[in-house]
Amino acid sequence: MTTVRRWRAFAVLAVAFFMTTVDLTIVNVALPTIGKALHFSETNLQWVVTAYGLTFGGFLLLGGRAADLLGRRRVLMIGLVVFTASSLGAALASSDTFLIAMRGVQGLGAAIVLPAAQSIVMNMFTEGAERNKALGLWGAIGATGGTLGLITGGVLTRYAGWEYIFFLNVPVGIAVLILAPRVVPESRLEGVRRRFDPLGAVTVTGGLLLFVYALSKAPQAGWTGTSTLTLLGVAVALLIAFVVIETRVEAPLMPLRIFRSRTLTGANLAGLLMGAGFFGFIFIGTLYMQQVLGYSALQTGAAWMVASMFSMLMSAPVQKLVTRFSAGPVLMVGMAMVGGGILWTTALPMHAHFWGNLAAPYIVVGAGTAFAFIPISIAALQGVAEHEAGLASGLMNTSNQMGGAIGVAIASTVSATQIKTLTAHGKAADVALTGGFHWAFWVCGLIALLAVGTTAVLVRRSPASPEAPATAEPVTTKHEAVLALEAA
Repeated sequence: MTTVRRWRAFAVLAVAFFMTTVDLTIVNVALPTIGKALHFSETNLQWVVTAYGLTFGGFLLLGGRAADLLGRRRVLMIGLVVFTASSLGAALASSDTFLIAMRGVQGLGAAIVLPAAQSIVMNMFTEGAERNKALGLWGAIGATGGTLGLITGGVLTRYAGWEYIFFLNVPVGIAVLILAPRVVPESRLEGVRRRFDPLGAVTVTGGLLLFVYALSKAPQAGWTGTSTLTLLGVAVALLIAFVVIETRVEAPLMPLRIFRSRTLTGANLAGLLMGAGFFGFIFIGTLYMQQVLGYSALQTGAAWMVASMFSMLMSAPVQKLVTRFSAGPVLMVGMAMVGGGILWTTALPMHAHFWGNLAAPYIVVGAGTAFAFIPISIAALQGVAEHEAGLASGLMNTSNQMGGAIGVAIASTVSATQIKTLTAHGKAADVALTGGFHWAFWVCGLIALLAVGTTAVLVRRSPASPEAPATAEPVTTKHEAVLALEAA
């Protein structure tokens, strides 16, 4: 496959990836309008966002493994059909229940599309400088998609109508479906009997779904509430059962030997902590700007856009630094920037001005995301065998999404608890809100800084230069040996 054709295929895959990333946040600013139009109750409105994140996070690992076994382009197109059709359904929704259901199906489609697309990118480019360049651009797209979703959602809701935040996906999805068979290469394991792990699929998907659901409900139901503890207990039991099953079946959904790679393990731990700190910060920062500073949806999106611009600007130099110095040192710098920038916001006053108070820490965090997301993306796929690219991609994105769910839940609880405490002591509403958000910023910043320590694994075990070839982990079963030989 020529270089030009590879980059054409990358462009098509990047559009699919960008579409699913934008949908994580595009509805946030439209929620009040949607609530009024479809007569949502206050408690049900949050499910327009939660339903997408729930199925997205829960099915990523299964989607990635399906891509490895069934053919990545084929699975990509199935995911695009599901995502595009559910987007159309969401745009045409006339009731709250139907919209929530379509958002859940959208999340499922995104969970199928993302690992398939990313694993195709990994296999199209040779490990080293060329792949680092591609994954650098990929990471930049992921880092900016959420922010652009906020702005796009605000513009469309204000000038066209909330339905168009979903209608937008339909022509884009159709265009990608038309182009993908023409420019995106198929990668599959021909002539090999594909064995599936249904018990592993059920336990891990059920465990992840329940875990995300429990975290989304914990701030309202209470962390020590019966429902929260029960859901978390069942989720943990299912995930433990999954690990036991994977050690016993001949063709596991997720071969546990993949974690022998310290680079992959370190990247996923860093991704978990990065997701927790960064997404928690985005959630609380949005509340601070809207509830304390009185920003509109468009103003809030524009503020985050400044951070995204610096993330995009740093993407090219960051991938070159990873190629030169390896992922570990670059990631350590990135997590220090993200954590430090978030901690900087603990000093934000009640009457902050954007350029005088918010811009500097937002720029530091924005640049830091490029230094963090890009090396995580590169390291999590480094040395992975071709026949497990989808699994590694699904695992990395699952770590990031689980981290985000944990971070938002913890930040919400910390801020709500402190706001309640300050209000009980007679503090004014603005003072109580600011104080609560400051506490949440402290927690998010410290979580991000924890990733600096875990990155020691990557520093010692991530040869990123083209001259340092990745060594595939040894296969441990007859089935895996056949797959590895066929992939070679």
